[in-house]
Amino acid sequence: MAVRILGIDPGSQRTGVGIIDVDGGGRISHVHHQPIKLLVAEDFARRLKLLLDELDALIVRFAPQEVAIEKVFMARNPDSALKLGQARGAAMCAAVLRDLPIHEYAAKEIKLAVVGKGGADKEQVQYMMGLMLNIPGKIQADAADALAVAVTHAHVRATANRIGVSARQVWSRK
Repeated sequence: MAVRILGIDPGSQRTGVGIIDVDGGGRISHVHHQPIKLLVAEDFARRLKLLLDELDALIVRFAPQEVAIEKVFMARNPDSALKLGQARGAAMCAAVLRDLPIHEYAAKEIKLAVVGKGGADKEQVQYMMGLMLNIPGKIQADAADALAVAVTHAHVRATANRIGVSARQVWSRK
């Protein structure tokens, strides 16, 4: 049975969105990707509302069954980290309001899953997403990161299905 996954790379200025389908054999196909540009809003609170509204519209339009989102990393600037966390919270609310399960992955885990090394740079992620999903041209960085989150979840799901456990159990370190 095919599953549609919405990948989200949260940001307070731009949030990347990537949507893929995964068939029963684990084959992945590209559905949609885009950055949601938030700086058009007049203030930060309106950016969060814009993010929530845009994600809700995408969820209604594309009907994903699962959501994968990048975990917050510790930024050097506390204000930036707080804003990123708030954007991530708004993105998670969009999914939860539609009763979608959320799976979280750290940036290093995502890069390891799609590039083969946890310290990969953005250009490597962009290149691999184009290659893996047969997308011509350069993919916008935030959208490529969101596709990478979705692809990571697809890989974790496939492994979980093969060994008969939940996706959360595959990635846990306990």
